[in-house]
Amino acid sequence: MHPYRTHTCAELRKEHVGHTVRLSGWVHRIRDHGGILFIDLRDHYGITQVLADPDSPAFAEVEKVRAEWVIRVDGVVKARDPELVNPKIPTGEVEVFIKDIEVLGPAEELPLPVFGDLEYPEETRLKYRFLDLRREKLHRNIVLRSNVIASLRRRMTEQGFMEYQTPILTASSPEGARDFLVPSRLHRGKFYALPQAPQQFKQLIMVAGFDRYFQIAPCFRDEDPRADRSPGEFYQLDVEMSFVTQEDVFQTIEPVMRGVFEEFGGGRPVTQEFPRIPYREAMLKYGSDKPDLRNPIEMQVVSEHFRGSGFQIFARLLEQEGNEVRAIPAPTGGSRAFCDRMNAWAQKQGLPGMGYIFWREEGGRPVGAGPLAKNIGPERVEALRVQLGLDAGDAAFFLAGKPAAFVDVAGRARNVIGEELGLTRKDSFEFCWIVDFPMYELDEETGQLDFSHNPFSMPQGGLEALNELPPLDVLGYQYDIVCNGVELSSGAIRNHRPEIMYRAFEIVGKDRAFVDSHFGGMINAFRYGAPPHGGIAPGIDRMVMLLADAENIREVIMFPMNQRAEDLMMGAPSEPTNEQLRELGLRIVPRED
Repeated sequence: MHPYRTHTCAELRKEHVGHTVRLSGWVHRIRDHGGILFIDLRDHYGITQVLADPDSPAFAEVEKVRAEWVIRVDGVVKARDPELVNPKIPTGEVEVFIKDIEVLGPAEELPLPVFGDLEYPEETRLKYRFLDLRREKLHRNIVLRSNVIASLRRRMTEQGFMEYQTPILTASSPEGARDFLVPSRLHRGKFYALPQAPQQFKQLIMVAGFDRYFQIAPCFRDEDPRADRSPGEFYQLDVEMSFVTQEDVFQTIEPVMRGVFEEFGGGRPVTQEFPRIPYREAMLKYGSDKPDLRNPIEMQVVSEHFRGSGFQIFARLLEQEGNEVRAIPAPTGGSRAFCDRMNAWAQKQGLPGMGYIFWREEGGRPVGAGPLAKNIGPERVEALRVQLGLDAGDAAFFLAGKPAAFVDVAGRARNVIGEELGLTRKDSFEFCWIVDFPMYELDEETGQLDFSHNPFSMPQGGLEALNELPPLDVLGYQYDIVCNGVELSSGAIRNHRPEIMYRAFEIVGKDRAFVDSHFGGMINAFRYGAPPHGGIAPGIDRMVMLLADAENIREVIMFPMNQRAEDLMMGAPSEPTNEQLRELGLRIVPRED
């Protein structure tokens, strides 16, 4: 017999009745029923009920065990009485009568319980992550993550992609976030950087002629954490392809995303044909470049209904160039109480409020109500209702000014309205592509031009567009893939022509010397025959987060850091020793308060 087990704690069934078996695992729960001791024995695979009565030669030893002790038991499989069958677990028709027991690993008093789903402070959970990972929900999430990665690898390989590993110690490059720097012992005063993404390397792989690359790639960015972003490191399905158009990338990635979400989504519907939504259309209709399409609400421009109207606040704003009035339809939201609640919500977001109209039935037809309706008159109110496709019992909210100043709040208001009114569909995965991103944007603080997305992207129209169009009118072959309002990835067709890249950077004030010094390896390679190529890199953590219905990304990462980018379990970051600093030629300068 094997020294630890003949079966896992998920394997035993009715056909094993009468067999002598050996199981090993953790004591999940102990119950004393009239002198008979029942133990739910748990391992990675599942749970089996084992028991001992006072006649068992192992009873005295069984009495000593406590929760989360690791034990080995030998015993005989018996069928449970029909009324005691547990249909919630695969082994629920049988139990094991203990004949012998060995304690393999006793446990001290637990800082947090494993049995049950009690809420515990996150700091405690992260400090004792090895215990937290034993809990059913978190354990299941991590197994899901492993299965998703295996599925991604299989699907990519089936499409002719090959997996290659790129360096972890590399040169620093401006990717939009801070680098993690690693001091060099052999080259004092110089530093490696951990890659924010394998961007340059995967493009060099294309220049090297490998055609279809993918990698489950670790990426490192020294940025602040969010609910959907882990501090320090994350993983992505990194993909690059040669001799492809933007549409080729879409046709390659869509079946992978659709297949994984159908495989692990628990039967929830998944978008079959991912819609392509231009960036400017997304910002207009949804107030976001990562729209949740489960919400059917689409915003519209309604400026003409307020131009020269009796509602002076909007009418005066519209006299200034660049201002607009946008409406957020709210089907079924036609009550003053709901409208006042949303108005109060807008004020909490820093706005003066949101104008609103709600329609109720009077004399067999919908009639607008509210202060705004009184100011603009019934004809304009009716024209608004018709444009927005609303009826009695519905409402609409209005924001005015320069769209850049209110579009973010409008997008969040759309989400809140959809949730509050029960309009946002549940239990589905709604994908889309956001396309036609502007190549450039104005920095809000400096007023200077900067890249809006990815400096390595090919501009639509190439060099001619860069030379002839106003920079803010230049679009890039850049795209995002979005699911349920979560951006899973950005991607692009790459700029593989040195003269176009130099010009693209020149527009944001970076000269040839800057490009050569920061991207020298890549720009030099492009001089020796680079194919047209493009790629994408869906975030694995976010994919699993959606599939697991997790609200926080730390729920799908094995050993995450806390909100302050600290590993409480291992004590990182930690102070280096003086010997380590001497070897590296470094000293710590105290921060001046």
